[in-house]
Amino acid sequence: MQPLDVTDTRLLIAMAKDPRRTVVALAQKLGLSRNTVQARLAQLERKNVFLPFERTISTAALGYPLTAFIQVHVQQQKLASIANELASIPEVIEAFGLTGQADIMVRVVSSDAEDLFRINGKVLGCDGVVRCDTSLAMRELVPYRVGPLLERGPQHSR
Repeated sequence: MQPLDVTDTRLLIAMAKDPRRTVVALAQKLGLSRNTVQARLAQLERKNVFLPFERTISTAALGYPLTAFIQVHVQQQKLASIANELASIPEVIEAFGLTGQADIMVRVVSSDAEDLFRINGKVLGCDGVVRCDTSLAMRELVPYRVGPLLERGPQHSR
């Protein structure tokens, strides 16, 4: 992926601070033409810089106030089919392949402890899952963010 330049970074910072700002308002704020802002946004979209909008929707507002992380230990040869089965469980909102003790880290949401027990059972029921270790999130300490990275600027070397 081509690195972002200073203009791209400034545009992303402005959008992060006020995501509802129009293209015209962004152009005015940054001292750029509307066409430049539109072209840059189109470029950023083609580069897959933007995550899906649904990432900004609160699961608690949807009736799922509990978040848990399930470390899943699997039979490696069934990893792809397990990932497909996990994707079919609506309460699974993220899953990552890992190195280390567990093979997959699954982030799930639930309405209450009993619902979490049900979801954990669905994960355990996936063909090829050997064992699960579930941890309930007590409180989000650092929310998802990229602002500090944007403020620091592009990293080309360390």
